[in-house]
Amino acid sequence: MVEHSDTAPLFTATHGTSDHETFELEDHLGDGPIVLAFFPGAFTPPCTNEMVALQDNLESFQEVGATVFGVSADSPFSQGAFRDEHGIEFDLVSDMSGDVIQQYGLEIDIEELGLYGIANRAVFVVDETGTVTYRWVADDPTNEPDYEELLEAVKTATE
Repeated sequence: MVEHSDTAPLFTATHGTSDHETFELEDHLGDGPIVLAFFPGAFTPPCTNEMVALQDNLESFQEVGATVFGVSADSPFSQGAFRDEHGIEFDLVSDMSGDVIQQYGLEIDIEELGLYGIANRAVFVVDETGTVTYRWVADDPTNEPDYEELLEAVKTATE
């Protein structure tokens, strides 16, 4: 699992739209801190709450130069519909293969829901050099991060 002070694994995935545009984490390094918010699945209540909370705080993240990305195993089409329905303005990244989720050590199964190989809820802040400066991983995927703590971690990554 990726830990604080590790170099963030670079990855290529797909933007969460119907356009199937390629997303490469490396392309965003050097532009300010990056918030990678992994979530189990679009349209579920806890994930909706988290992504909407990140959207509600988006201006604060942007004011300190941070870029927010949500990452899940959902299809780009599902993520695009999710963004549209909830007014999410930051990009979502589709990891249908689960490669990114595995690289970050976040793969979980929720057998009672028939979900396998999805992302546990986690948030990483990556600084301009690609170093993980903040890491939060849920003990239970229904838990959400402390958004104030996350914003403070982003501010610290810009210093």
